[in-house]
Amino acid sequence: MLNNKKLIGILLGGILIVSLISYSLFNSTNNILKLAVNETVSWTGRVLSEPVNMVVRFVNSVDDLVNTFEENEALKSKIDQAYEMQVRIADLETENEKLRSQLDLSETLSEFTTVNATVISRNPDQWTETLIINAGENKKLKPNMAVMAGNGLVGRVIEVYPTSAKVLLLMSQKSKDGMVSARIQTDDKGASAIGVLSEYDPQTKEYLMTQVSPDAKVKKGNMVITSGLGGVIPSTLLIGEVTSTQMDDYGLFQIVRIKPAGEMTDIRFVTVIQRAGEANEKD
Repeated sequence: MLNNKKLIGILLGGILIVSLISYSLFNSTNNILKLAVNETVSWTGRVLSEPVNMVVRFVNSVDDLVNTFEENEALKSKIDQAYEMQVRIADLETENEKLRSQLDLSETLSEFTTVNATVISRNPDQWTETLIINAGENKKLKPNMAVMAGNGLVGRVIEVYPTSAKVLLLMSQKSKDGMVSARIQTDDKGASAIGVLSEYDPQTKEYLMTQVSPDAKVKKGNMVITSGLGGVIPSTLLIGEVTSTQMDDYGLFQIVRIKPAGEMTDIRFVTVIQRAGEANEKD
């Protein structure tokens, strides 16, 4: 009987031990499987997520690039606008300066009847020939009236329209057809020498005055004005300043070079001079 109880006890103990071992082995296997599954899922996730992350990073980089480009374009536009504004301001300052100069000129011509006008057209192909001003018959302008710009004579009216007029510049080769009679003030006592403006030298940007007496004591710095002897241009209008003299090829007359007093290139405003009597004529 006793032996049977021992045997039963041994069997129960063995069963318990086997159960514990089986349970332990079962849990260990589950842990290994779980670990394997977790590793597999983790690796798969990394493999699948990397391309997505690359795409996201690429899209973000493109967005950053687009934003940078737009910012640069906006900045460039602002810089261009600022530059354009500077150019415009400089141009307006130049225009105001020229307008003030022209108004000052009008004050010095108080003995004449004057008409101030604005240049509205100047063909690049005829830059040294003619220009158009915004005054014409409406301002009683007539052909051959003197035109000044800056401080000196620059041309004469050749064609008049209802509200505009064409001006022939002294630097034009066509001005030879209507040469201006001029007077050189050789000293402070009233001595002078007479001649005519015959042409313009584009290389030196000087007028050439010919038919000047060989005995005239012309010096550099002498002022040159209109003489009024031609019957077209009034007298005492400033032309320019003597720069040099030389005898002509025949030794008969002096050729005098004159630096123009008037604005010759950037002409924006002009003053038209009416001869005595013309300003008082009725319409």
